[in-house]
Amino acid sequence: MGKVLIIGAGVSGLSAAISLAERGIKSVIISPFPSERAQSVMAAGGINAINTKVGDSTKQHVEDTLSGGCDIAGREAIEGLCSSAPEIVRQLECIGMVFTRDEEGELARRAFGGQTYKRTCYSGALTGKHMVSAMVMKCRQFEASGLIERLLWTDFHSCLIKDGKAYGALIFNEATRELVPMYADAVIMATGGQNAMFGKTTGSTTCDGYAAGRLFMQGVSLKNLEFIQYHPTTIETYHKRMLVSEAARGEGGRLFYEKDGKRVYFMEDKFGPNGNLMPRDIVSKSMYELGEQVFLDVSFLGRKLIDERLAEVRDICKKYRGIDITKEPIPVEPSVHFFMGGIAVNNNHETNIKGLYAVGECASIYHGANRLGGNSLLAAFYGGQVAARSISHFASEETEKLRKAGETKSKFPVMYIRDMLAEDMNKYLGIARTEKELLKGREALDFYLDAASKLNYDRNVLPYFNYSLQGILVLAKAVLISAISRKETRGAHFRTDYPERDDNYAAASIISFNDGAYDLHYDFEKKFEK
Repeated sequence: MGKVLIIGAGVSGLSAAISLAERGIKSVIISPFPSERAQSVMAAGGINAINTKVGDSTKQHVEDTLSGGCDIAGREAIEGLCSSAPEIVRQLECIGMVFTRDEEGELARRAFGGQTYKRTCYSGALTGKHMVSAMVMKCRQFEASGLIERLLWTDFHSCLIKDGKAYGALIFNEATRELVPMYADAVIMATGGQNAMFGKTTGSTTCDGYAAGRLFMQGVSLKNLEFIQYHPTTIETYHKRMLVSEAARGEGGRLFYEKDGKRVYFMEDKFGPNGNLMPRDIVSKSMYELGEQVFLDVSFLGRKLIDERLAEVRDICKKYRGIDITKEPIPVEPSVHFFMGGIAVNNNHETNIKGLYAVGECASIYHGANRLGGNSLLAAFYGGQVAARSISHFASEETEKLRKAGETKSKFPVMYIRDMLAEDMNKYLGIARTEKELLKGREALDFYLDAASKLNYDRNVLPYFNYSLQGILVLAKAVLISAISRKETRGAHFRTDYPERDDNYAAASIISFNDGAYDLHYDFEKKFEK
């Protein structure tokens, strides 16, 4: 094996690079920014791993994950994920990550929505940040030996594909403003979700969905695009939605609204004592149907616990809204948070293109129709390992050279179209959806695509934003088509015109792009994962 190209430097990309290096395989990490600026650092809540001392089991973790995903994810893939969780936590400790411990010195665990037992391990209020820091230090050991190379200020343009196989990628160098072909024996996509498509979300706008859109145009199948998770507890700021971590409810925080001067704890009234920790799709849907301003109260937990376990929530609320959560409730609203859909992969994380893999949030495999809190970091780390293990079995093949296309010049306000796209995606793909509104969204996308096809771009004016536009628009249309096609309510996909779950749609949706046509079918045979 000669070299593997990894697009993205968050947890999933770092995990793949470390796992490859441990097998003696060199990788090159392509990223516009250092890992410390990856979206992974925003994951505050924790990482799931069972605690057998309280009766938890891998089987129960699997069942919770399948149930939370509304039974359309593959059991075999999820069994691999959940059974590996305790060892992954141990590996993280071995490379220097410090987890919070309880009074007995055992790993502390908190409750997260949709889970039978407390199984979410955490590192204070900064689990993702500490995880990335530990992985970066491990990567640097392999960088010193030449097994890992980093190329910063570089962006993915397209994959080099011929006869159904990936031979590398075309990379945009921000310093030289040139497109550079980079050849490799395998390519791993670790580019995150599609936040910028929706404008203000809880995630990083660096994750814009372009890579998935471009690959879709190159023949890569996508999956479950209609499932977009709204996190129920966020606060509004000027630039984005700030996440109020599920850890706040895991520690005992309560949701309520006010009626006639009294608090109504609606989730507890509806679902019982653990109602605040229902899966995120159910909480968000309940808040939407309520139509009232909802508050989250953690003040009764006391300053000591808040300072020790919810410091990030405390600081965010104070900095951006001037709220002292030790004394006041937090006004919260649902916001786009996570994308269950993405690049379709099999159990080895390989796409329908040989030698092309996808890991982390950009890949659709483990979460079905709705992701459980604490499974994101787990899936990112595990997916990187699985892809590396699969790639290590490849025989080295001779790469082929491909020509790059030239570009013509003319200035156009691409950001205007991107802003309009974000406005329309939020308008037509909100928590509640109807066919009428979804069709309006598809009509808007057809207009934007038609406009984009007639433009020539100036490479010297925001070059990445220029060439990425069409890929993002194509992906957005694929999301809308997927949402229109699924005429039921399941998980994060809430159709008010089809409010019940329908077994005719009890499968993952797979969409492909063929000569400009969007072809969608349902994977009842689970060809991509079992």
